[in-house]
Amino acid sequence: MGAFILTGVVRKFALKKNIIDTPNKRSSHTMPTPRGGGVAIVLSFYAGLISLYWLDGVAHSVVYGLSGLASVAVIGFIDDHEHIPARYRLLVHFLASVWGCYWFGIVPWGSENSISYWFFWGVSILYLVWLLNLYNFMDGIDGIATIEAISVTASAGVLLFLNGHTDLLPVLFILIAALTGFLFWNWPPARIFMGDVGSAYIGILLGGLSLITANNGSLDFVIWLILLAVFISDATYTLLVRFVRGDKIYEAHRSHAYQNLSRRFGHKAVTLGILFINVFWLLPLSLLANKYSHSVIFIIIIAYLPLFLIAKKNNAGLPEST
Repeated sequence: MGAFILTGVVRKFALKKNIIDTPNKRSSHTMPTPRGGGVAIVLSFYAGLISLYWLDGVAHSVVYGLSGLASVAVIGFIDDHEHIPARYRLLVHFLASVWGCYWFGIVPWGSENSISYWFFWGVSILYLVWLLNLYNFMDGIDGIATIEAISVTASAGVLLFLNGHTDLLPVLFILIAALTGFLFWNWPPARIFMGDVGSAYIGILLGGLSLITANNGSLDFVIWLILLAVFISDATYTLLVRFVRGDKIYEAHRSHAYQNLSRRFGHKAVTLGILFINVFWLLPLSLLANKYSHSVIFIIIIAYLPLFLIAKKNNAGLPEST
């Protein structure tokens, strides 16, 4: 309820201050729409997290780590209102990622005090930076980033519950509640956009949660890669195609598979399609990977291969005329 009310307040403020996302040739929407609504998600989430902390319902390290990630939301909020050069945003992204890895732990594939340990420190930092940026790339049509976050978080909660690890469930519930309150305003046709303050923050937040569960043994890191497969596959495939073509990969565009599909079927159909894939394809595969860990590589290939084929079939990364 808090996020629902706060999003309405933010929307009125954005309209009053003319903080509007005006359509251009790289946009996937046609109507001028207020942006920056993700601040309601962030504030609502932290309000719930602080309350949980006062009730001793969450580990101190989790609170300290998640608090440091707020810097990504702050720089995103500023960028939504007044453009910040990419190098400064990237610096904040890296610093927040280092902070997160310090408190949450790194991708647990390296032995401590070995060369591989420091290598995976670097991998973990790049993982968080990449995830927050790809989430920003994928927030291009109504409701897509919100639905992705809700379904991934809820799926992770189901897996944690089945594994008998419930310590993090209140945090996941708070996040889902904040996202759901925002979704009312963001559902197609959206009355407000999430903006960088929301999309980049949710990206690094989900990455941080994946490191927490991987390092406390409650949910394998690879499971999160399966749950996030829709966003990871589309963003990665599109980036690789644009890189091979010699395009400026840092420039805004609308050649992701989900954007191409939305021009044919509409925002609502694509957003619901992603929800369907997450619930009826990726969650079952995650349940299998969780139970049969020895087959996880085979399962992750099964998860990603159709998604890469969908991206290819829908000309991800190619000019619209292709």
